[in-house]
Amino acid sequence: MRASPESPRMFDSDLLDALSRIPWFVVPILYGPITLGLFTFGVLGRGLSPLASLGLAAAGLLLWTLTEYGLHRTYFHWIPETSWGPRMHFIVHGVHHDWPDDRYRLVMPPAVSLLLLVLFYLLFWAILGPILVFPFLSGFVLGYMIYDCTHYAIHHYKPGQVGFAARVFKRLKAHHMNHHFNHPDRKFGVSTTLWDHIFRTY
Repeated sequence: MRASPESPRMFDSDLLDALSRIPWFVVPILYGPITLGLFTFGVLGRGLSPLASLGLAAAGLLLWTLTEYGLHRTYFHWIPETSWGPRMHFIVHGVHHDWPDDRYRLVMPPAVSLLLLVLFYLLFWAILGPILVFPFLSGFVLGYMIYDCTHYAIHHYKPGQVGFAARVFKRLKAHHMNHHFNHPDRKFGVSTTLWDHIFRTY
């Protein structure tokens, strides 16, 4: 994918610049099987009951929503007071605020997200051990997948006019657009507004 007015160049290197763009559907294609594989291995490979695995996956999903909120509120909007601070912020999140309709930079490139997956696996393995980690991580990864796809849809999908799902989606869209254009220091949740309510940033 080449640079365009809607998808500006970020890096001098052609390779790095190309790797910074990714179509949204790569996320479910890559992480759907990973989510299912982690959950299945917890049940079949580690002998966990399906019910216990579902509970652990739900806990992982909930933790993802908090992680999503926390990263967006802190790291994504942090600009270190250094010579490289503004450039780092632009690469991490600033480009999205400058070009919010860039459809190729709305989901995280796999080169970054897979590295983070390994790091989170090691963290959760150290906390939960080699058995509980798999269904828990499956829920966490599912949460990430929902977040990335929701974020893309918020910027590029027009929902129907009726139905519960349409109403929920419109509220999430309005919430995120408010973050972009009116309140960049508030409204950090993307896939849910739960933590904005809890931490009073709604």
